[in-house]
Amino acid sequence: MGRGGDQRRTHASDAELGSAVSLAQQGDEDAFSTAYRLVHPGLLGYLRGLVGDDAEDVASDAWLEIARDLRRFRGDGAGFRGWTATIARHRALDHLRKQKRRPQTSLIEVDVLELPGRADTVDSALESMSTQWALGQIVGLPPDQAEAVLLRVVVGLDGPATARVLGKRAGAVRTAAYRGLKRLAEQLTSGNRAESTAPAASGTLRDET
Repeated sequence: MGRGGDQRRTHASDAELGSAVSLAQQGDEDAFSTAYRLVHPGLLGYLRGLVGDDAEDVASDAWLEIARDLRRFRGDGAGFRGWTATIARHRALDHLRKQKRRPQTSLIEVDVLELPGRADTVDSALESMSTQWALGQIVGLPPDQAEAVLLRVVVGLDGPATARVLGKRAGAVRTAAYRGLKRLAEQLTSGNRAESTAPAASGTLRDET
């Protein structure tokens, strides 16, 4: 499933997420579990890009803070995604400071799925790019581009929400996301070209990895 399908599912779940968050703020534990189920996978993918193998531990710290401060949150489902991403990012940066390391994207072993054709803009790249493929390739991007793409593709935030999480101007974040997605799109094109010219007897890329 390409990114377009992922994005439609994310938007469709935002109404369910908003309702779950509202009930969770009133003490409904099942509703909190629903909110966790809808948000955690994207949040964990984002943290893997920042702290690698320590993502589970950082995510646990983030969710403790999210649960503690839940009643203070004001907003809808999409806003909750941005709020939780901000908390997760702060916990990740704290973790990296303790480790005396700079934020780096880590290599995530995933299959290459549905390699699309060339994309020349952020929007068209988001529509065609699968989340799994992006996670596997994002390690090669500069840190600012990688984090912007992670928030757009993996967490499912829009441009303004991504800028708020990163504490940067929307234009700067959009530029970083554009450059990162353009580079990934060029890699997709190269992958298509290499796959189409490879001898049939040599096996597939997936068999060789």
